Amino acid sequence: MLDVIFRRVGDGRPYPDHGYVQRQWAAIAPHQVRLDQLVTTKRTLDLEALMEEDSTFYGDLFPHVVSWRGELYLEDGLHRALRAALQQRQVMHARVLELK
Repeated sequence: MLDVIFRRVGDGRPYPDHGYVQRQWAAIAPHQVRLDQLVTTKRTLDLEALMEEDSTFYGDLFPHVVSWRGELYLEDGLHRALRAALQQRQVMHARVLELK
């Protein structure tokens, strides 16, 4: 059986613009999501961001995920998700925005 990190690697955001800003994201309580259920919205990763000790210094501690049409899209936090996978974790805490 092949182990996968993410459900799918996407390129772009297929969901409508939600207009959420950092303050609105911060109001969403984080909860656990499985890495293998996430669809990425970026095909590339900045290795420097992955290797930084404090990669969340200027951003949210929790990745941002958008739930739309039965899919979970990893909008922000790809480096955090990959770091979790490299640490052999199958889940991570993220803020999930439900779009209708």
